[in-house]
Amino acid sequence: MRRSIFFCVWAVLLTVCSTAHATTFTFNTDPFAGSTALTTPGRQVVGGEDFISFVIGSDVFSLGSTSFGVSSINFVNTVASGIPMVGVNTIVLQTFDNDGNTATPFAAGQAADLIAAQIATPGPGFFIYFNQGLDLPRLVFSTDLNDPTADLKILFRITNLTGQAGRDAMPTFSAANFQITNTVPEPSSFVTMALGLMGLCCIGVTVAATRRS
Repeated sequence: MRRSIFFCVWAVLLTVCSTAHATTFTFNTDPFAGSTALTTPGRQVVGGEDFISFVIGSDVFSLGSTSFGVSSINFVNTVASGIPMVGVNTIVLQTFDNDGNTATPFAAGQAADLIAAQIATPGPGFFIYFNQGLDLPRLVFSTDLNDPTADLKILFRITNLTGQAGRDAMPTFSAANFQITNTVPEPSSFVTMALGLMGLCCIGVTVAATRRS
């Protein structure tokens, strides 16, 4: 019986640990709350982003569909000239400088311009670009990827992918790093789930022991 309980607890803890190693960065509120961006003529770039450390191999951006008007992730990771005209709303832009001139700061506006020059259909979406002045990537929401005057909201600044190593990491972002959702479980829910599973296991062991006695 003790051995059964041990293996039950071990299995639950293994499940919890394998889930907990990944971090989900959630943004499911109004991206322009508190700003006048949407009512101000011309492109407005709204900062105030969260500073995060992002592990490309495991971490996920969780983005609310109602907040952004996006119902699914249609992903591409490529240089500017490789962005398809239709069918994408989430882009990792490997080109970090629009003209090859390192003296020209490359920021969210320039990245959005390159994307708008490729996208042929209107619609909101997301892009990650490498900010030359900050020397790191940032995740940005655009109200319309096709419009070079669309408002932009910086969602996250990825502080651990700096310098050349950060640039080299850009091609490794994938669709698995993004999800669209409106329901994000609280961190405590994983603990609750684990305790619930442990309880079920212990009940099962107790019942089995009672039947044998």
